[in-house]
Amino acid sequence: MSVPRCTGPLTIPAAVPRRALPGLPGRRPETAGQRPGRPETDCQWRLVRSSAWFTAQRASPCFRSVRTAASVATTITRPYGEGEGHMSTGGSRRPAEPAPDAAPAGAGTGRRSAERRAERRAERISAGATELEHRLADLLRGGLADMERPSGKAGRGVWEETAARMVDAQAPGLAARVRELGSVPGSGPGWPSRLLEECALLHLLGQGFLNIGGLPEPLAATVRSRVGITTRAAEVLADRDAVVRDHWLVLGRHDTEEGRVRARRVWLYGRRTGRTALVLSFAAGRLPEPPLPVGTSVDAGLAYYPGAPALRAALGERHAEPGPGGRPPGAGVHDALASYGAALCGDPWLEGWPVVLAGVVPVPVGEGWQLADEGGSALPVAGTAGVRSRMWRLAAVSGGEPVTVFGECGHRGFTPYTVWPNSEAGAGAAVPLTPTETPGGAR
Repeated sequence: MSVPRCTGPLTIPAAVPRRALPGLPGRRPETAGQRPGRPETDCQWRLVRSSAWFTAQRASPCFRSVRTAASVATTITRPYGEGEGHMSTGGSRRPAEPAPDAAPAGAGTGRRSAERRAERRAERISAGATELEHRLADLLRGGLADMERPSGKAGRGVWEETAARMVDAQAPGLAARVRELGSVPGSGPGWPSRLLEECALLHLLGQGFLNIGGLPEPLAATVRSRVGITTRAAEVLADRDAVVRDHWLVLGRHDTEEGRVRARRVWLYGRRTGRTALVLSFAAGRLPEPPLPVGTSVDAGLAYYPGAPALRAALGERHAEPGPGGRPPGAGVHDALASYGAALCGDPWLEGWPVVLAGVVPVPVGEGWQLADEGGSALPVAGTAGVRSRMWRLAAVSGGEPVTVFGECGHRGFTPYTVWPNSEAGAGAAVPLTPTETPGGAR
């Protein structure tokens, strides 16, 4: 089975099939290559198609170019129902820089030791990825019918064991995705499709690392990040030429719990460069109070981590205290989806892409919500309980009038974080929608 290729700038809906348009009225989501006349829930056909795709990928080298990754991104999707904010975009680990006062001989020995450690870790990750390929092949060979039955708990135990082996292989990114497989069976209607889609993305990541030598460097950095190889912030900021100074507007903030650690995501927008950045931090205990309040602007420098598309950044020196930020420029629904689709070309495992929607009105539809722009296009809002509670606050701020909203566009829909009212009384005043902005607030 041949995989269709991305042949130019992405357009909607081809750029974001089913992944970013759940429940959009008037459009029936379809996957490229779907057999005409077969129902969406036909698990047998999906199993045959996925098996053929796996076989075709093994027969030829994977990840020949960015176009290959982009084409796969438009034919497979991520499962619904996962928690928010699961995105991680780091880069490759580099050998430690020698101390300035170190002797030349010692510096060379340190670099060689670091290179050997990196090589040994790459070998362990490759062995883990190869083992994971065998587990995925066994899953497809045995079928999915037993996964939902009580006896299927043993199968979920196998995935926990596999995740532990990925941790032993020093591939925490692979381990996290493997654990997700055990939660998909029986998670609701259409779970076999979601399980196959998750397996396809996991297979794509494993093959990407096994063939990392043939990838363009930005895509190779993304693959290294996704398997769990990180880059220290000091290494990113060490390159003075890569530091971008601008007046950065704080678009939004979101705190999450990821296992035993807590993560904080802060999105910034450069007034001069027009670039968006994500500052990601972790803490084992309580996170410190945010030094950058939402809605403010700060004159500072930052450097982006390796990877494509460039999003995660390390915040460097600040040249002034935060001041008033104002309202950011935004786009319509069509442009927001186009930017998300273009980002998928560089990172098929992307969970969401930050966008600012301008002139949209929250509209309730059934049990969910949509954000409609002036052109008549509507973007469905993610249906999780936490997001639904935010929408009531957004609707209160809007009062039926167009507003500017910042959030993430992803395969579950749009997740809002901040709103700017367009009324004269509150023009330019950012209103955070996440309860974590209130000290002690519920999560």
